[in-house]
Amino acid sequence: MRCEHCRTMASSQSDSPLLFDLPVRPDFTLEAGIMRDGHVPVAGLDEVGRGPLAGPVVAAAVILDPERIPDGLDDSKRLSAEERETIAQAIFDAAIAVSVASVPAAAIDATDIRKASLEAMRRALHGLCVTPRYAFADGRDIPPGLCCPCRAVVKGDQRSQSIAAASIVAKVTRDRMMVRTGGVRPHYGFESHVGYATPRHRSAIAEHGPWLRLHRMSFAPLRVRDEVEACAADVPA
Repeated sequence: MRCEHCRTMASSQSDSPLLFDLPVRPDFTLEAGIMRDGHVPVAGLDEVGRGPLAGPVVAAAVILDPERIPDGLDDSKRLSAEERETIAQAIFDAAIAVSVASVPAAAIDATDIRKASLEAMRRALHGLCVTPRYAFADGRDIPPGLCCPCRAVVKGDQRSQSIAAASIVAKVTRDRMMVRTGGVRPHYGFESHVGYATPRHRSAIAEHGPWLRLHRMSFAPLRVRDEVEACAADVPA
């Protein structure tokens, strides 16, 4: 006879997929299931840019046309830059609706990256020209204040084609933003690292200092640098 703890553990369900549960590539299974329950249309949500030292966090919301799903949809991190660009264009050409939203570095510093990421996804969903009846969001958290029910899907960009599409659109959009930014301040090299903490980026910050309103001053090592400089300023001459 099993104890109460064992029965509780057995009855609980987790959305964390086992390795062998993940499809080789994302499919439309989650979307098809919820659509059979009458929730049409369905949107996928994802964000990119949680880790960089500079730039916004960018989210996308995508409602795919079940009859015109682009080939090659996958987690954006598993695709080359060229593949992402090609598939992103196919998404824009074939999807029912696409929306992109961002939250800048200053807002990330004012809250935190988790809240900023969820806010970017909320904005992206509300920006769709077609109101979804249901949404799937990548990760463990459901963005607050959505206009429809939503399910958080762990490793969603590897399980859901709608989330994968949002992942690709968000990644392509953010990369383009950072490359253009690199043209304004070329010494930071944004066109090569798009704001991530590469040795080149760290060296540029050390030499030129952070770019206010673009660099995330709440992130280490920028936060540490800011604190050290503030302490030095308090020391009497």
